This record gives sequence, C-alpha cells and structure tokens, in this order.
Amino acid sequence: MPSTKEPNNRELSALEAAEALRWWIRAGVADALDDEPHDRFADSIVPGEDERAAAKPPPRVSGSSPPAVGTRTLYQRAIRAAPPDAAETSARALARSASDLDTLRSIMADFDGCPLKRTATQLVFADGVPGSRVMFVGEAPGAEEDRLGRPFVGRAGQLLDRMLGAIGLDRQSVYIANVVPWRPPGNRTPTPQETQVCLPFMERQIEIADPEFLVCLGASALRTLLGVQAGIMRARGSWFTYAMQGGRGIRALAMLHPAFLLRQPAHKRFAWADLRALAKALETSSR
Repeated sequence: MPSTKEPNNRELSALEAAEALRWWIRAGVADALDDEPHDRFADSIVPGEDERAAAKPPPRVSGSSPPAVGTRTLYQRAIRAAPPDAAETSARALARSASDLDTLRSIMADFDGCPLKRTATQLVFADGVPGSRVMFVGEAPGAEEDRLGRPFVGRAGQLLDRMLGAIGLDRQSVYIANVVPWRPPGNRTPTPQETQVCLPFMERQIEIADPEFLVCLGASALRTLLGVQAGIMRARGSWFTYAMQGGRGIRALAMLHPAFLLRQPAHKRFAWADLRALAKALETSSR
C-alpha cells in the first residue's frame, strides 16, 4: 500500500545547512549546479582581454623585495581569473619574495591561484623544526590534516611517528611538509596542474628550511620534486640529488608513503630498509 506520509519539506537551520555543505565538500563535491547552463570555461578569461594578454603575469611582481599589501591584493585578484601558467608565474614571484618561513606561510595563505584552496578548510603548511637535518615531503593533506592544520596527523601520520621513532627521530628533530598544502576534495590525488602551481612554494620552503637530507614520501613527491617518472616501488630506497638554487645539491631518498603502507602492510619491510639507510646516512655524514 502506498505510503501516505507527507514529505519533509522543512527548511534546514543555518547549522544544519553548514554541516550538510561540509559533508558534501568532504565527499569531493567542488561545485554546485546552477539553475541555468553555466559556461565555466569562460570564467578563466579575464574580461576585456584576449587569452594572450591574460597569460601575461601582472606587472611589478619581479624582483627581490616583497610586494606591498595593496599590490599583493590586486595581484591575487588578477591571477584568480588567469590561466594556470599565469598562476604558476605568480606563485614563483611571490615565493621568491619570502625571506623566511613565516612570511612564506602568510603569502601562501593569501594565494588564490590554486583552486584547492576554495574547497579546503585551511592551509596545511608544515610541522616539526625548520633547520632540522631531515625534511620529509608527502603528497597532500588528508581530512585530519585539513581539520587541524598540520601535516601527517591522521593514521598515516601516526605510522610516520612510529617509523621516525624506530631510528631515534621524532617531530622535534625533523621538518615535515607536503607538495600541495591544501586538501584535494575527497582525498583524491592532486592533478599535475595543482602540483605545478604549488611547486614554487615548496621549492622556496625547502630552500629556507635548508635540510641536509630530503625524503620524498610517495610517487607524487618524487615526481614533483625530483622529476623521477619511475614508479615508487622501483625508485624507493634509491638516492637522488635535489638541485637547489645556486647549484647546491641535497641528498634525496625515495620512500613509500605511510598511507600506502597502511593499505599494503607487507611492504613495511621495504620502509624499514629505507629507514635504516637514512639512519646510516645521518650517522656517517656531518654537516
């Protein structure tokens, strides 16, 4: 017999609406459908300019001195509608203007050139101690990292803590960050466009933190920072050279990401071998 129950058409409260929106964002929904067809490709074109003019970086951003606050605000507005290559150009100019990590963090928090910022809760910049001998770089924040604003604090982060403890390290003796500082919707893998836009910030972060050893956790960090296209299972345990500005190189080790180890615990033996290689390098090298 058909149900005669009336449908529930009550309006959501502000709190219920906010919780519902937050749930959809976590599920990976990045855009709402319009009542009428909407040409989203047209949004990327700066009004009154052709594509060639839009691709040009805004003026007065090159140079070694940081831009003024008013200039930076105008700069951010310009790149929000600019093509990806212009956003990357702006990120590089802004990254070079940062003289320390606090300034870099502030610049990244204001940066609107990466679309991931619009769906993330907050910037996830770094954890640990800058200037440590070892810097770990992962892929992107997850749900817990997005909520707390610190990298590697979820289950993968707890495993990383145990891995560090196995060779006598902890978060007070390393520095930790991600290639992409904003959580991708639904914890998906960042696109090449997103990693390229964020890369200048990561390069500057490494340069200022100045580690002796760089550990790339997972294929995304390996490919983005070192340009290594080989699979992580083939590259893990190998040493590479990360080229710094000015020609100095940093020894870089490829390792499996802790999140992968949670899904494939049988591969922990490879991670242990790589950790021992890192510990040996720390013992035999003096800065």
